[in-house]
Amino acid sequence: MGKSGKKPKESHRHGRGHRASQFGDEDLPSSAYDAPPPRPEDSDDDDSNEAAAEGEDEGDAEAGDQGQWQVGPMPSKFHLYQLSVQSPKGDISYLQKFFLMYVGGRVPLHLQEDFCGTALLSTEWLRTDARRTAIGLDFDRESLEWCLDNNMSKIGADGYSRMLLFDGNVLQPNESRLVKQKISDLMQGLNTTNDNGSTEICDQSESAIPKCLANSTMADAVLPGRDVICAFNYSCCCLHRRKDLVLYFRHAFSALSKRGGIFVMDLYGGTSSECKLRLQRRFPSFTYFWEQEEFDIITRETRISLHFQVGKKQMLRHAFTYHWRLWSIPEIKDCLEEAGFKSIHVWVREMPDTQSSGNAKEYTADRDVKYEELQHFNQGDAWNAYVVGVANI
Repeated sequence: MGKSGKKPKESHRHGRGHRASQFGDEDLPSSAYDAPPPRPEDSDDDDSNEAAAEGEDEGDAEAGDQGQWQVGPMPSKFHLYQLSVQSPKGDISYLQKFFLMYVGGRVPLHLQEDFCGTALLSTEWLRTDARRTAIGLDFDRESLEWCLDNNMSKIGADGYSRMLLFDGNVLQPNESRLVKQKISDLMQGLNTTNDNGSTEICDQSESAIPKCLANSTMADAVLPGRDVICAFNYSCCCLHRRKDLVLYFRHAFSALSKRGGIFVMDLYGGTSSECKLRLQRRFPSFTYFWEQEEFDIITRETRISLHFQVGKKQMLRHAFTYHWRLWSIPEIKDCLEEAGFKSIHVWVREMPDTQSSGNAKEYTADRDVKYEELQHFNQGDAWNAYVVGVANI
């Protein structure tokens, strides 16, 4: 999943339902400095409170190769990532809040999750309302198939009829290919044109979105205009060139509903984002490490690696590694405007000082600190931000 890399730190991406009063901020969204609170399902073994009792410091984590740590079955890296980095309920809470604030007039039903990885947010989106649909786009086929086997399988056949996963590049979304669903007998009724110009049958049940029987492209499918498109886990930092960022934003703009829609991305920054940094967070049965290499001030590029220690002697190093360009908020706003977004809003959350306890120490955020819409914000050690682009209003 080349996108969801977030820092181990605090609490992370829920408010759902149909009424504004339900869109509370009690659950924080995903973000690099926000690690979600430990979940009950995370407590798999008796090692719970001593997950990182050994090998927590950088020297121990660096020592030896991965093989010497393997003394038992290692959980899937995707499973560990979802537990430590993502909190989709928090993200959905803010997505709904932003949509009601800046578009309004209806409940957001149609989501597109770009850089979706295992599409955890999309599957949670389906749970919140039986009318909802989701589209996931990513070029990591392994993570998409893991989603079908592990996330989609937990929400039943109805979920398969309301969600499509596409394997492809966000810079060329129309060329992305549909990932074959596990359930094919839901297909009924809708025509699309394949590469040979012939007609194929696609699924269209009452609460479903079209599903092509063959390996069709996103351009082949007849999809609803998206109410919300999101790019979380700092995924836009995977795009290093300004022209690519603008191109991506233009694709997002064109896919949004003509009745009004929002594009939402997250970003992180602060003085701590421009230096070597190592942070960690303990969970009941494992420890999550965020390792940030040196920052290049000329290219604004850095490399981020996520490591997991399971129990006392299982270390999964470099489970995910990202080469990012850290964009500034003004750069993002300029690119969104160039892509067609006329209304852009920035929500910021200040994070705890990463230097207060030193590197490789436990990093925990104050969950009472919320995101606020701001026009100005003085630089600090660490912050997270949502940038919201509003279209067709």
